[in-house]
Amino acid sequence: MSAVVCSVRIGLAFLCATVLLGAPKQLTVERIALHQFEDGPVLPPDHIFLPGETVYFSCRVTGYQIEKKEEDQNVKISWEMRVVDPAGVLVEKPRAGSIAENISPQDKNWMPKFLSTFVVPPYAVGGVYRISVKVKDELAQTEVGSALELRVRGHEVEPSDTLVVRNFRFLRNEDDQAGLAFAAYRPGDMLWARFDITGYKFGENNRFSVEYGLAVLDAAGEQKSSQPDAAADSNESFYPQRYVPGALSLSLDKNVSKGSYTLVLTVRDKIGNQSWESRHKFQVQ
Repeated sequence: MSAVVCSVRIGLAFLCATVLLGAPKQLTVERIALHQFEDGPVLPPDHIFLPGETVYFSCRVTGYQIEKKEEDQNVKISWEMRVVDPAGVLVEKPRAGSIAENISPQDKNWMPKFLSTFVVPPYAVGGVYRISVKVKDELAQTEVGSALELRVRGHEVEPSDTLVVRNFRFLRNEDDQAGLAFAAYRPGDMLWARFDITGYKFGENNRFSVEYGLAVLDAAGEQKSSQPDAAADSNESFYPQRYVPGALSLSLDKNVSKGSYTLVLTVRDKIGNQSWESRHKFQVQ
C-alpha cells in the first residue's frame, strides 16, 4: 500500500511542475500608438506623415497568462502587424514577432510591449492608411486584435487605367514647385517642366519601365528640335509605385525667333506596350 501511495505522490508532483497562475484573463491591447522616433511621445490622431518618412509604432498588452515552472514565471506572446494604404494594398510584408520573457513576482504590473518601424513609400498616395495588429497569448491560447489609422499627405496624381501624363507644368527654375500661369521665356533662357506619368502596367514584382522623349514645333508646325529618348525610368518594389515623376529642360538659343511654340511630350510604357502624346504651348518673347 505504501508503494502505491508513493507512486501517486510522485505523479502529483509531476503534474504540478508546470501551472498557469491566476484565474483566466482577457487579453487586451492596452495601448496602440505612433511616434516620430523610438520611445518618443505619442502622436495625436491627426498627425500627418509624408512620403519617405519613418513611422515608429508601439503596442502594449495586458491580461496575459503567466506560466510557472518550478521557480520561473514565463510569458509567451506572439504578434503580427499589417499596414495597408487607402485602397487596402499592403505597404510592406506583414511583420511578426514574439515576446518570451521570464518575470519575477514583483513584475505583476508589467505590460509586454512590442515595437516596429516602417517607411511610408516615397511615392505613396495621400489618404488614410490602416495599421492592424493581432496579438496571441500562446499560453492561454487567446487572441485580440486592434487597429490604428495613419494619415499621409502624398503628391496628388489622379489615377488612370491607361498610360497618361498628369500635372504637367512649365517652370521658371529647376526647383520651383508651382507651374507658370503663363509659360513665357526669353531667348537664351532655360525652359524647365515637370509632370507625372501614371497608368502604366506592372510586371513581376511590381516592375515598371517607362521612357519619354520630346520635340519642339514652331507656330507653323515645323519641328525645330527633337530628343526622342530624353529619359527613362524602371524599378520594382513590394509596394507598387503608382506614378513616375518626370522632368525635362530645354536650352533656348539666344538667336531663337520670338513667337509661339509647342512642346510635344511622348511617353512609352515598355511593359504595357502603351504610348501617350501630349502638347503644351509656350511663348518666346
